[in-house]
Amino acid sequence: MGKEKNPRRVADNEAMAKLRMLRTSPQKLNLVAAMIRGKKVDKALTDLTFSNKRIAQDVKKCLQSAIANAENNHGLDVDELIVAEAWVGKNLVLKRGRPRARGRFGALRKPFSELTIKVRQLEEQA
Repeated sequence: MGKEKNPRRVADNEAMAKLRMLRTSPQKLNLVAAMIRGKKVDKALTDLTFSNKRIAQDVKKCLQSAIANAENNHGLDVDELIVAEAWVGKNLVLKRGRPRARGRFGALRKPFSELTIKVRQLEEQA
């Protein structure tokens, strides 16, 4: 008896990795995600390695995780992978504050984001 296996969320030639609770705003994270969309994974890894953005190292770890998922879990060829999609979502917002002049209170919002990267294996053109 037992439960049936869950259907895959992505196609047979795709793999995915998700990174949650990244301590940066979604707008800043989307700048880095836009930098790698549609590129081959080796070029995307190189771009992230030499990027000056602080969050680029976390995006690189997520991309490496997606590549490892593609290779180990789905048997895809690493040399033919591209970053098919990379999208950013909102997450928790810490609400902090700072005392200001005349008894007022300045609100500080510290946003968190989440990142999803989907890699796809390209079929060879004959």
